[in-house]
Amino acid sequence: MNAINIIQFQFLCFLIPLSLLFTIAGSRWIKHLFLKAQGRDILSFPEQIEHRARFRQPLLFSLLMLCIGKAWLNTTSSLLLFYVVLAIAFLSFITVTDFEQYVIFDAMLLPFAITGLCYTLHLHLPLGEHVSAALGGGFLFFLLAVITKGAIGGGDIKLVAAMGLWFGYRSLLTVIMYGFLAGGAAALLMLLTKQKQRKSYFAYGPYFALTGIGILLGLFPFS
Repeated sequence: MNAINIIQFQFLCFLIPLSLLFTIAGSRWIKHLFLKAQGRDILSFPEQIEHRARFRQPLLFSLLMLCIGKAWLNTTSSLLLFYVVLAIAFLSFITVTDFEQYVIFDAMLLPFAITGLCYTLHLHLPLGEHVSAALGGGFLFFLLAVITKGAIGGGDIKLVAAMGLWFGYRSLLTVIMYGFLAGGAAALLMLLTKQKQRKSYFAYGPYFALTGIGILLGLFPFS
């Protein structure tokens, strides 16, 4: 077996089991949170939990495989890779819950934020910048929530604040800009195809989360 084949074998041995592990664990965690939330009036489609989750595992596995694989190929530091993989997993789970039930759970956001703080400290990133980005991003989205009368939800506010701990100001601004652009385009498409009405609730969280994954993978060179 030559060197290239060995690297490919190691890559697959790392990627497939890890993606499968995160898919199974994440899907069970999401199901548990949905079941706990029943009766609390926070799920948008409580009677359709199983129906809306029918494609969850294959889509989650595909997303994790693609993103973790690219992170593995792009990252030379094992410490950085560890944190990037964790962030990808959290953001993928958040994307799933917001797409399926229009909810982002504090039970996911809190460990995501704590991990972001550990990432900032462990990699000796500017702590003041990242903390102020979290506070500034959260406050900005709180104002947007007030101005738009709830079009921006509490989960979005907390998500952006947590992402500030990970990314700092510059990358967080990229998250906000591209997240709104992608979410706006998706909302317009749904309106044109009559999948949504003008007053229907729309989940913006997944677009911020997926943009965050793009930043972690280096897809936005100026972030």
